[in-house]
Amino acid sequence: MIKKAIILAGGYGSRLNPVTQVTNKHLLPVFDKPMIYYSLSTLMECNVKNILIITNVNEKSHYKKLLGNGEDFGIKISYAEQVKPKGLPDAFILGKKFIGKDKALLLLGDNFFHGKSLAKFFKLNLNLKKGCRIFTYSVKNPHDYGVLERKKNEFKILEKPKITKSKEAIVGIYMFDNTVVKNVNKLKPSKRSELEITDLINIYNKNKQIRVSKIGSGNKWIDTGNPKNLLIAANYVKTLQDRQNLMIGCPEEIAIKNKWTNKTKILKRLKKYKNSNYSNYLKKKLNKKN
Repeated sequence: MIKKAIILAGGYGSRLNPVTQVTNKHLLPVFDKPMIYYSLSTLMECNVKNILIITNVNEKSHYKKLLGNGEDFGIKISYAEQVKPKGLPDAFILGKKFIGKDKALLLLGDNFFHGKSLAKFFKLNLNLKKGCRIFTYSVKNPHDYGVLERKKNEFKILEKPKITKSKEAIVGIYMFDNTVVKNVNKLKPSKRSELEITDLINIYNKNKQIRVSKIGSGNKWIDTGNPKNLLIAANYVKTLQDRQNLMIGCPEEIAIKNKWTNKTKILKRLKKYKNSNYSNYLKKKLNKKN
């Protein structure tokens, strides 16, 4: 069972400029909800109830205003600030106290996941005793991502390779055992002066301690860190919600379904949303349960 997870919601969001000049990219809308709602929902669907959100300096107050301490959702949310982006593995240094003696699950806040059986898939594959587990997804443009190359029973991890035969991109959800902080401290900054997640994974790979799970067709993964993909994700959400009369990335609904919260808390929260489609959807859901 996964007890804790870290959502990395820092960074400059430079690919999304100029809109990220005034706000953190993880607070930008993906159709009708902030991007962070989808990350939070992914973890809640996996029954994770203790979450650390790492964000930029001066952005923490915005997240607290939006999500609070997680009480409304029946979970615990704490926060840490990243003074300067130092690469994805820095999340484990900042989250050292939060991780404690547990395993470390890291989710990148700009990675959008959706699929009917995806939560079950994650729960089955995130049970890890030793080493690390990464997840891959088939893409047309592997040179834009960290890539996994397979050769018999061996793996090769490459960071945005110019040439590769592999189409397996490494997506932004990673599971590490409790040695992760020690291994991050072994890393040296890359040419772009950051710690690279591929270098961290390769430490485990060299010791034959890496496990790989490929996300199958029928599920969706989108890196929403650029304008084109942000629009693709928004259109995907809109299309599904319109066709199926459901709400994707709705932490309140997940909390109700899991019986982590109650109607009184949700209705109090909905007052902030006023007469929005999001609020009206949840009110209808609550009324159906009575």
